[in-house]
Amino acid sequence: MAAWAAQPTGIDELDRVLGGGLVPGSATLLGGEPGTGKSTLLLQALSSLARRGVRCLLASAEESKQQVRLRAERLGALDPALWLVSETSLPAILGALEQVSPRVAVVDSIQTVFDPELGSAPGSVGQVRECAHRLVRVAKERGVAVLLVGHVTKDGSLAGPRVLEHVVDTVLAFEGDRHHGLRMLRAHKHRFGPVGELGLFDMGEGGLQGVPDPSGLLLGDRRQGAAGSVVTPAMEGHRPLLVELQALVSPTKLAMPRRSAQGVDQGRMALVVAVLERQAGVSLAGADVYTSAVGGVRVSEPSADLALALALASAASGVPLPEDLVACGEVGLTGEVRHTGRLDRRLGEARRLGFKRAVVPASALDGPAGMELVRVPTLGSALSEFGVRLRR
Repeated sequence: MAAWAAQPTGIDELDRVLGGGLVPGSATLLGGEPGTGKSTLLLQALSSLARRGVRCLLASAEESKQQVRLRAERLGALDPALWLVSETSLPAILGALEQVSPRVAVVDSIQTVFDPELGSAPGSVGQVRECAHRLVRVAKERGVAVLLVGHVTKDGSLAGPRVLEHVVDTVLAFEGDRHHGLRMLRAHKHRFGPVGELGLFDMGEGGLQGVPDPSGLLLGDRRQGAAGSVVTPAMEGHRPLLVELQALVSPTKLAMPRRSAQGVDQGRMALVVAVLERQAGVSLAGADVYTSAVGGVRVSEPSADLALALALASAASGVPLPEDLVACGEVGLTGEVRHTGRLDRRLGEARRLGFKRAVVPASALDGPAGMELVRVPTLGSALSEFGVRLRR
């Protein structure tokens, strides 16, 4: 293999995010909340590599050898080329790297590894920093692709010192709601390729499976003709993704009405609610407002503003929007609907799934064949177009 050539893992969605695979001598940090499937993903990747003759080592610092073997048997991941060591001591892990001489190694997790010479407790800032430094240095010296598993805190940031993100070459985030099967993999830093790509997996009894048609999966159980439901074409990296945004507006007697957002940026929802109130005449002051991106995904880009506003107005008025409609556009503070990037790819994905109409900014160019574009200059005109405007 040529120097610095990426080694495909055989997991298509993982390779998509990595830009082709793992680079020899690289260090990758994979972070995620407990229970999302980080260990499962990496075990499947190691098994795929081992089946193609790539010598791999899994250093399990959290689970016993018996626990890892049981998971491997369930996933069908046992292979003679996949070596396992259950150790928390850094010298023991480094000794295993010396003895096995793998091309790919996983340390699960870096927060539980400790160096006895340091004296501090496992998981402390000093231990995590120094252990990571040693492992990264070994990766560079021996040309081993090393993957470190990291925990995240309640606010979603990687636990331990921030230096971890600067030491490694790649930082991956594995996200997902444990109540949903959908899992998302993103690269926040990648020295060997672009960031922003999205890998999608479905967690089942047999482990993680790549999702070839995520838009179809997310819209599979959509209820037809329901008020408060709008589909928006989001972009995740270079991949268009159709997401259903739902809104519920319920009258309340509380002095401070509730504002809840799941999978939708709380700040953008507050902005859209304020613009609806001030610029479009939609009264939400005396109502609880709930919004959600269905399926466990998270939509934070401004292009979802228009769809979110339409969903809120539809929920407030009780008037459902057409089932074959998508909406895409950023909403400004004065109520104008602004242009959004890569609209052609977004609308192309919507047309592929059978949507025939799209509410877009007035400046939008022509859409794909067979799709009618409803160009709107302002939020008020968009609401009037579909009869969902609710004045005070």
